[in-house]
Amino acid sequence: MPHTKGDGLGAEIVGTFILVYTVFSATDAKRNARDSHVPILAPLPIGFAVFLVHLATIPITGTGINPARSLGAAIIYNRGHAWDDHWIFWVGPFIGAALAAIYHQVVIRAIPFKSRA
Repeated sequence: MPHTKGDGLGAEIVGTFILVYTVFSATDAKRNARDSHVPILAPLPIGFAVFLVHLATIPITGTGINPARSLGAAIIYNRGHAWDDHWIFWVGPFIGAALAAIYHQVVIRAIPFKSRA
């Protein structure tokens, strides 16, 4: 069954969210104060997240989760249809990363937005 552009965009958003949230959680300064072993072990959950995201999204989009990686591959391939849906590999990661940052700051670290009043 072929995947739609919406499937690809969703896969890139969710995959990037998982990766960026894992990076934020594994390297959170508040955790470093509490758990002195976290800086040493931070690459393990990050690498595991990359592995799982690739397993889940390779069949859908080939796994971008990094606009620079997707741009490099498109430039090297440089055929017309490589650029048709290239926007998915930019929009998806930016949305996923922004959502992960907001979620980490507002929900996990409980830092409220400042009001302009």
